[in-house]
Amino acid sequence: MLLLKMLLNKLSGISGGGGGGLGGAMRLMVRHFSRARAENLRKINPRLPPQEVKSIAQSVYQVIKDKGAVSISNAWNHVQEAGIDSLSSKTHMKLMLKWMRGRKMLKQFCHLVGSNKKFLLTTLPEDPQISAAYLQAKLETQKKPASRIRRRKKRKA
Repeated sequence: MLLLKMLLNKLSGISGGGGGGLGGAMRLMVRHFSRARAENLRKINPRLPPQEVKSIAQSVYQVIKDKGAVSISNAWNHVQEAGIDSLSSKTHMKLMLKWMRGRKMLKQFCHLVGSNKKFLLTTLPEDPQISAAYLQAKLETQKKPASRIRRRKKRKA
């Protein structure tokens, strides 16, 4: 409601700031709508006691961490192989995965294969300092081959 009021004031020129009202309103709208929507964790109900939810989440996290980036159907196969009996169905596992994504335990990303989309699940890096150091080392190794310049030997006359 407040946003709508500010927007109307900007468009009508009552803002009192002078200058173009339409440009400021456009910037305000862009800034408002570019924010990421927060996950609504209250609506995600894992249907289990909290202790059991925590143990299931830890075991599913470990399975995904060991196997790397996996699709949801592959995750279900790996969970069945691991013997996690608390998950009653694939739908229940999907609900748990959504809960884990909301808790920032997992990350889901899209991998395009031709015209098909494939959604993969991965674990987030546990220690940001280690992952930052790894990325820095990787960047340094990538820069070295490109910076090599062969110098010609000078001949004595």
